[in-house]
Amino acid sequence: MNEKLSLNYSSNWYTEYLSPQQTVSIKIREVLFSGKTKYQTVDIVESETYGRSLILDGKTQSTEKDEYIYHESLVSPAMLFHDNPVSVFIAGGGEGATLREVLNHRTVTTVNMVDLDEEIVELSKLYLPKHHKGAFEDPRLELHHTDARAYLQDNERKYDVIILDLVDPLEEGTAYQLYTKEFYEIVKGSLRKNGIMVTQSGSSDITNFTDCYVPIVHTIGTVFNHVSNYQVNISGFGMPWSFTVASQSKIDTTGPSDQKCESRIYNQLKFYDYESHVHMFNVPKYVRDELKAETRINSDANPIFMT
Repeated sequence: MNEKLSLNYSSNWYTEYLSPQQTVSIKIREVLFSGKTKYQTVDIVESETYGRSLILDGKTQSTEKDEYIYHESLVSPAMLFHDNPVSVFIAGGGEGATLREVLNHRTVTTVNMVDLDEEIVELSKLYLPKHHKGAFEDPRLELHHTDARAYLQDNERKYDVIILDLVDPLEEGTAYQLYTKEFYEIVKGSLRKNGIMVTQSGSSDITNFTDCYVPIVHTIGTVFNHVSNYQVNISGFGMPWSFTVASQSKIDTTGPSDQKCESRIYNQLKFYDYESHVHMFNVPKYVRDELKAETRINSDANPIFMT
């Protein structure tokens, strides 16, 4: 692993491009790691504002300060929509926080996690203990370092819930083929009857929500019978973020009661409850209007990239 700096840190400030025309800057207290794995650049930094942050290919993936908002939002709705999620598949999620949230559900007996980049997992174990909180040591986990698409395609195992905690579909990134119609067909075939999938869908900020978020939702809608999208504000990302949940069976998106959350989950959640759920699933009108008008399909032949 090359430990040269992969970002330019000037006067202890880290600047991230939210888009080609917009940046956000955070004052850094310490650079814990900066280098390259086989697949991507990696920076783990610490700031007064957010604590420790994981940055991949120049994009913030999560911060100690607010990672629970992202990870509870990604995991909890899909898990609680399902009556009895026993077997779960996670694609990505190398820092271990998605895994932590899945294992917090009492019904879970097995988790298959596939993250292409083994070095990210090892770095997270070392530098991000508050993210994973020991989840990698749980005996329910089966961890693989390979391509998630190939793994699902080559295995006949079926899952109750599939969670896609992937890096953004960047043109030169590792994950853009995990957002296409062909991949979602593979995911559908890997779910049990009444199974549910959920994916992060990219930025839902008004400046760029049509770039990736809207076509992802539309693409998933060409594969699954029932699709719903939602969003939350992630301060560490500098913008609101979207998620998409889908199933062949009807999903009751009214939201679980707080009593159901408490009965199904070991450790009390810090963000997600019934009231937060209602807020998350009531997306703005301008988003709903664009979703109705969208015609693009993200495919292997014509992938859509986030800028």
